[in-house]
Amino acid sequence: MRVFALTLLLILGWLQYELWLGKNGVADYQAVSAEIDVQHQVNASLQSRNNEMFAEIDDLRQGLDAIEERARHELGMVKEGETFYRIIGEDN
Repeated sequence: MRVFALTLLLILGWLQYELWLGKNGVADYQAVSAEIDVQHQVNASLQSRNNEMFAEIDDLRQGLDAIEERARHELGMVKEGETFYRIIGEDN
């Protein structure tokens, strides 16, 4: 009977080791869960960026207002007949 009890105890110890420290155990599960959470955050930020880009593409396809705004902002273009004023702040 003692051999049987010792065998069951050894099996229980081995199963506990595999559960907590073995391959695909609790430690691996927690590590993978943390990686999944990080990847969800990265995916959310990329999805947000993609949505902004698609909105900008739609603006560019539908009207000239977005094109004009980009030309004025990025290239500093001024319409004919307009006066351009540049205000420079004072350095302290």
